[in-house]
Amino acid sequence: MLKKQHLKTKPVCKVTFYSPAQVEAETVHLVGDFNGWNETSDPMKQLKDGRFSLTLELEADKEYQFRYLVNGTEWHNDWEADKYAPNPFSGDNSVVTT
Repeated sequence: MLKKQHLKTKPVCKVTFYSPAQVEAETVHLVGDFNGWNETSDPMKQLKDGRFSLTLELEADKEYQFRYLVNGTEWHNDWEADKYAPNPFSGDNSVVTT
């Protein structure tokens, strides 16, 4: 799930990413083209309801591809993303539009 807030003071969009509720995890990392697909740079914090979340400020009027890396081994999409884009691994990436 995605929650977006456009800032009036600068050309960025605060995007809060939430891992899918049905994913049981010890750890979740947000991985995407905004962090060079680095699998460890953006760990998400676990919420009381079991989901994980992370808020990033992303440049406005752009599209960003991303996925969730669960427990360091499982890749998950955000099924409420703005759209999807094929990736070179015979799957799709989630896309957020700011």
